[in-house]
Amino acid sequence: MTVPDSAGTVSGPPSGGTDPKLVAVLGALGTAAYAVDEQGRIIAVNALAEHVLARSATELVGHDAHDLLHRDAHGQPMSRARCAMRPTFLAGRPAQAEREWFARGDGSTLPVSWMTTPLDPRGLVDHERVTLVLFHSPEIVEPPSGSAERVARPLSELERLALLAETTTRLTSTLDADETVHRLVSLVVPRLADWVIVDLIRERDEVWRAVVAHAENGAVTYHEELQGPMPPVPQHSTMPLSRALRGVASTLAGPGTYQQPPDSGITAEQRRLFKATGMHSAAIVPLRSAREVLGAVTLGRSETPQPFTPADLALLEDIARRAGLALDNARLYQRQRKVAETMQRHLLPQLPQVPGLEMAARYLPAPDASQVGGDWYDAFPLSDGATALAVGDVVGHDLDAAAGMAQLRNIVRAYAWIQQEPASRIVERLDQAVMHIADVPMATMIFGRVDKTDDGQWFLSWTNAGHPPPLLVTHDGLAHYLTDGHGILLGTGTHQPRPDATAALPPGSTLLLYTDGLIEAPGHSLDEGLYRLRRHAAALVHRPLPAFTDQLLHRVRPAGNDDDVVLFTLRAPATT
Repeated sequence: MTVPDSAGTVSGPPSGGTDPKLVAVLGALGTAAYAVDEQGRIIAVNALAEHVLARSATELVGHDAHDLLHRDAHGQPMSRARCAMRPTFLAGRPAQAEREWFARGDGSTLPVSWMTTPLDPRGLVDHERVTLVLFHSPEIVEPPSGSAERVARPLSELERLALLAETTTRLTSTLDADETVHRLVSLVVPRLADWVIVDLIRERDEVWRAVVAHAENGAVTYHEELQGPMPPVPQHSTMPLSRALRGVASTLAGPGTYQQPPDSGITAEQRRLFKATGMHSAAIVPLRSAREVLGAVTLGRSETPQPFTPADLALLEDIARRAGLALDNARLYQRQRKVAETMQRHLLPQLPQVPGLEMAARYLPAPDASQVGGDWYDAFPLSDGATALAVGDVVGHDLDAAAGMAQLRNIVRAYAWIQQEPASRIVERLDQAVMHIADVPMATMIFGRVDKTDDGQWFLSWTNAGHPPPLLVTHDGLAHYLTDGHGILLGTGTHQPRPDATAALPPGSTLLLYTDGLIEAPGHSLDEGLYRLRRHAAALVHRPLPAFTDQLLHRVRPAGNDDDVVLFTLRAPATT
C-alpha cells in the first residue's frame, strides 16, 4: 500500500498506461479520489485513495469500480440496479451521496461520502468520457499532503475546479454546523493559506470568532485564546472585516491596514489578530446564504512569502459561497430538529403509575429532522379502573404528521374516558373522526385495555388497526405474536366492524407494542424483522424492564434505519 508523501504523490497503473496529466490532476486534490472511464473502470487513483481504501494502485486500476468497491451497509456486494454511483459514470453527470459503503483491501467495510463530476478527457487520456470520484470517510484519518512550498504555488484552472468540487462534496455531506466549519478549515489550510479565521454571526447579530487555525508541520492547530466573542459590527466602519460581516465586499488586507487608530472594537480585535499571528497578507470574504450574511472567513499568510492578489479573491469567494450555503443548511436542520424535539417532548406523555404493573417507553426520532414526528404512544387510566394502552403511526414523516399524532391521541383519550366500550368500538369512533374532524390522512394503531380480574389475573383486550402485532414474552422466555384482533388501518373510508381480541398476561410476562421502524430495514423482509425482535426479546426478558427496553432497542433497531421508532413495554407482576 502506498502512503502519500508531502508532495501528494499519485500512483497510476504499473504499466504507465495512464497519462501523467491525469495523475497530476488527482495528485493536486486534497482528498481521496480516483478516475473512471465510460464503462466504470478505474483508470487512475491518488495516493490518498490508496491509503483510505487500503489498496495499492495495482489492485485498483483496471478494475470495475462498482464490483470492486461498492457494498451495502452489511458489507455485502451491491447489485448494479441499486447502485447510485454507477449510472453517473454511464451518463456523465454529477451526483453525490452522504453515506455509502466501500470495501477496503483488509476486508472491512468503510462508510464514505462521495461526489462524482465529469472531467473533460481531452489532453489527458484517450477516453470518450472520464468521471472523477472524490470521497471521504470520517473513520479514516487522511495523512497530510501539503507543504509551504506547495501552498504558494498558483493553482491551475483544472486544480481550481477540482478544489471547488471537493469543497462541495465535503461541505454538503454533513448537517452539523461545527463540523461544516472544521471541514472548511481542512480544505483551505495549508493548501491556500497558513491561517484561517472564521467569524460567525449568531443570534441577535452577535459576532463570535469560532475558529483561529494555523497549519503547523502538516497539522492544523487551533488557537483557542484568540477565539470567542467579538465586538458588534459597526455600520459606519470601512475596515475589511466590518464590510465583510455586513456582506458588502471581499477585501485584501495586511498589517498596514490597521496601523491607524481603530474606528471600532472589532477593528481593534483585528489589529490584535494580525500581531498575534504574524500574517503579512490576508483575504477577507463574506459567508453568505441565499437569505442573510452568516459571517466572514479570513485567510492569512505568514510563513508563505507570496501575498494574496486580487486574482485570488474569485476562488476564495466561490469557496465561501459553498461554505455559506452548507452552513445555512446545517443551521436550518438544527433549528428544525430543535422544534421537532420540543414538540415531541410536549406531546409524548408521562406514563401513569399503576399498582402491580411496570411500564417503560422509548422514542427515537429519525436521523433526518424532516422525517420526525409520526410515531406515538400513550397510556392512561380509564374511568372504570382499567388502563388504556395505545401505540400508533401516522402516515407521513414531518411536523404535519406530529400534529396529526397529537390530534389522534387527544381524540382517543376523550372517547376512551367517556365511552366505557370495547376497544374495537373506541377505534371505530376514532376512524370516523379521522375522516371528518382530524387532519390525518391515514394511520395505524393498536388500542387496548389492561384489566385485573377479581382473582388477581391480568389480561389484555385490544383491537389492531393495520399495525404490527403485539409481542408477548413469558417469564420463561416463550415469545409469540398476538395476531388476533387485526383490522384495516384508519382513514380508508371503509366502515367495517373491527374485531376484538383478548389474551391473558401470565405472571412476570412482558408485553411489547412498537412501531414499524423497529423491525423494517431496506433489503430485508418484514418476517426477518419480526423474527429478530422475538428472538432478542426472549433472550433479554429476565432483565429489569428499563434495561430490557433499552437493550432491545439497541439490538433490534436496524442499521441505517431512517424512520422514527416507538417501543412500549409492560410487565405483569410475577405473582398473582
